[in-house]
Amino acid sequence: MSVTALIVAAGSGQRLGGGLPKQFRPIAGKPMVRWAAEALRSHPRIDAVRIVIGEDHRALAEAAFSGLDVGPMILGGAERSDSVRNGLEQIGDGLVLVHDAARPFCPPGVVDALLAKLDDHDGAVPVLPVSDTIAQGDQTLTGHVDRSRLLRVQTPQAFHVEDLLFAYEEAGRSAATDESSVMVAAGLKVATVEGDVLLDKITTPADFERAEAILSARLLPRTGMGFDVHAFAGDGPVMLGGIAIPSPRGLAGHSDADVVLHAITDALLGAASLGDIGEHFPPSDARWAGASSEIFLSHAAGLIRAGGGIIDHIDCTIICEEPKVGPHRSTMRTRIAEILELGEAQVSIKATTTEGLGFTGRREGIAAQALASIRMGFGQ
Repeated sequence: MSVTALIVAAGSGQRLGGGLPKQFRPIAGKPMVRWAAEALRSHPRIDAVRIVIGEDHRALAEAAFSGLDVGPMILGGAERSDSVRNGLEQIGDGLVLVHDAARPFCPPGVVDALLAKLDDHDGAVPVLPVSDTIAQGDQTLTGHVDRSRLLRVQTPQAFHVEDLLFAYEEAGRSAATDESSVMVAAGLKVATVEGDVLLDKITTPADFERAEAILSARLLPRTGMGFDVHAFAGDGPVMLGGIAIPSPRGLAGHSDADVVLHAITDALLGAASLGDIGEHFPPSDARWAGASSEIFLSHAAGLIRAGGGIIDHIDCTIICEEPKVGPHRSTMRTRIAEILELGEAQVSIKATTTEGLGFTGRREGIAAQALASIRMGFGQ
C-alpha cells in the first residue's frame, strides 16, 4: 500500500503572539513545519507528503516549502477534524501518517514501528509513559491520579485511510481531540508503539529554545574562506559591502563588482561545500550583468539555511588605498547583517593597505578576503 504523510498545519498558531503563526516560525533558520516535512519526506517507506494549511497561509506555505516535493497544498477547515478529513479525501486510499506541524522532529524508527503495527491493527500511535505525579486541584491539591496506566499520545499517528474516514463518520467531531480518540470512539483497534521525546510538541518560547538546542547539538562547525578582486574602471561610485561609496572611479565587473559581498559569498559557499560564486552566477550569463551582489549573498545564505545550517560569524578585510573605508565601516556592517539576517555583532569589517605594494598599492583596484563561520549537519 502507498504511504502518505499528512501534516496538519492549518491552525492559527497565534497563542505565542508576534503575528507569525507558530508552525511557520523558524527553528535554526528554517520554518518549523518544513523540518517536519523534510523528516517525513526523507523516510524510504513514505511515498508522498501533503500539507493542510489555512486559507490565509498560502504565501507563507509557498515560501516554507519552496523546492520541496509536498504536492499541492490542501486547505483546512474550521476544526482540526475538518482539516484532517479534507486531507484524507485528497489522499483517497492507502495508509496515512497524520502528523502535527508543531512536532518538527520525527525519528525514522518510530515511523517503521507504526507502519508495522498496521498489519494487524486499525491504527497505531506513538506513546510515552507519564513520569510525573499527576494530581487534581487548583490552589491546593484535592487528590492524586494513578499514573500507572496513563500515556502521553504523540504524532505521527498511522491508519488505513478508509478506516479513519469511517471513524470520523461514526464518531463525528465531538471526539476529535486527535485521530486516535476518533478511532477508539468508533470502536476500532489502535495499537501503541514506543514514542520519542523528540516528538514532543512545540508550544511555548522555551520549547523553541529546546528545539534550537537539539539542532545545535547535531551541527558541526565549519569555516570557509573567500577572496575577490576588481580593477578600477569607469566612473564612481564604488559598491562596497552593499552600499555606494563616493569615488571618482568605479570598479569593473560583470555584476555591480561589490568585492566585499563577492568575497563573503564565496566564504559562505566554501564553508558549506557548495562550490563558488561563479558556479551559481556565471559571468557568461547575461542575467547577472550589472546585478546587485546582494542577490548572490542572499542566495548563499539561503542555501545554508535550507540545509539546516546556521551562520555564526562573518569577518572581512578590505584591501585598498582608496576610497577610505573607515567612515563607511559601520554602515557596511549594518547592511551586510541585514542581508544575512544576522545581528551586527556577527559581522566584522576591517580595512588595510599594502603600504604602496602590489596592484592595490598602485591604486589599480580593490581586494577583499573573508572568513565565514557556520554550523551544519554531518554529511551535508
